[in-house]
Amino acid sequence: MVQTYYQPPWFLKNGFLNTVYPAWVSVKNWQKILNYTEPKSQEIIFKGASNVPIFAQAVIPENPKGTIIGTYGITGTLENQWLLKILADQALANHYAVILFDWRAHGKTAKLSSTLTSDGIYEGKDFICIASQAKKIGFPTPFWFTGYSLGGQLALWAMKEAQTMNDLENNLDLTESDIGGGTVICPNLDSNRSLDYLVKHPFGKYIEKAITKSLKQLAWELYSYYPNEIDPEAIKRANSIRGFDDELVIQRLGFSTTEEYYNASSPLPFLPHLKKPTLIFYAADDPMFEPSIIKDLKLACQNNPNINLILTQYGGHVGYISSTACQKKLGDPHPWWVWNRFLEWIKEQENLIKYYK
Repeated sequence: MVQTYYQPPWFLKNGFLNTVYPAWVSVKNWQKILNYTEPKSQEIIFKGASNVPIFAQAVIPENPKGTIIGTYGITGTLENQWLLKILADQALANHYAVILFDWRAHGKTAKLSSTLTSDGIYEGKDFICIASQAKKIGFPTPFWFTGYSLGGQLALWAMKEAQTMNDLENNLDLTESDIGGGTVICPNLDSNRSLDYLVKHPFGKYIEKAITKSLKQLAWELYSYYPNEIDPEAIKRANSIRGFDDELVIQRLGFSTTEEYYNASSPLPFLPHLKKPTLIFYAADDPMFEPSIIKDLKLACQNNPNINLILTQYGGHVGYISSTACQKKLGDPHPWWVWNRFLEWIKEQENLIKYYK
């Protein structure tokens, strides 16, 4: 049974602090806490949906039990996503192969293609395509999908696409049993409501500005690679998250407004219909998302036995730093509570698979 008990240190019983603390402190000391050694990974370029090249780093340990495929949130690259490195370190120690990828318009994937983001509409298919090609070159099944923040939204789309794999165009070599399930941490579920909330929140508006700055940097980087395909004037006008999508994304995807685009890419409507085991972590004090979404999330999950929703009082946005007392109570080897639960859940799912075989 996956443990649902979570307690942060007393000074992180605040969603904003539990969100920014990892970026300020954990980013500097996590390697010492884990006694981390960078694994020797192989670089692979997969073909995603519509043959968009996707850059990935992958490792297969001895006697692997399955493969975890994951990516990160709205901004960043594999080079600076230390939270994914913690996952990889712990997954490899538990004999899981790992594939981590730069999603569309990010990191080294951006160097390979001018294709912009779609908030899951195509990235969900990318997960499936990566799994299919990974299987062909020797990565073990079952595959487990994961992501946090906007990456969690992408992974939820992957779970949706796992139900209609035969509709993809990449000659997939996957069966239903090859995909074990997925885990998402603080996924974005409704951009329309959350962005309205974020820009009005006394702290959230600063988070929104920081994200916007990173998105503009991402856009300028794309422009440096593809000056004939990215409009520099549009980048200059993109002075908010909505502005980025309005100026650079929605027209390419065939949407007339960001509201229409966000409604189409929202995972909330399809959560009741997911058929693969799905673990969702969500914190009630997450400062990124409109609090009213929690009620809708509960309703979306309550009648779907395939979803395990762990809704915690604390945690912030992808913070989930646990107190020393919490670690001792649960027998966790480190304070990154959510990754301990993720691996705990995968083992539970594996036992269920063996039981029903």
